[in-house]
Amino acid sequence: MPALHELRMTPYRNRSGSSGVAAYALLDDGIVVRFSDGAIYRYGHTHPGRHHVGKMKSLAMAGQGLGAYIRRYVRDKYESREH
Repeated sequence: MPALHELRMTPYRNRSGSSGVAAYALLDDGIVVRFSDGAIYRYGHTHPGRHHVGKMKSLAMAGQGLGAYIRRYVRDKYESREH
C-alpha cells in the first residue's frame, strides 16, 4: 500500500461549512481522512472497527457529519497517522 499522502483523495464536500475534514479516500478495508491541518489518518477494520468504518464511509460520501462522528465516537482509535 502506498504512503497515506500518496493516495488519491476525494475532496470532502463539507456541507455544514464547519468541518475540519478536507479529503478522504475509501479503501476496501478502511478509510483515510485528511484534515484541514494536513494530518492524515487511516481508520480500518482493526481500529476503530468495521461498524465505525462503514459509518465513516457513508458520512464521507454524503459530505456531512464525518468530522463530528470522528470527534464523538472514534477519537484516537486509528490504525496509522501521517502529518
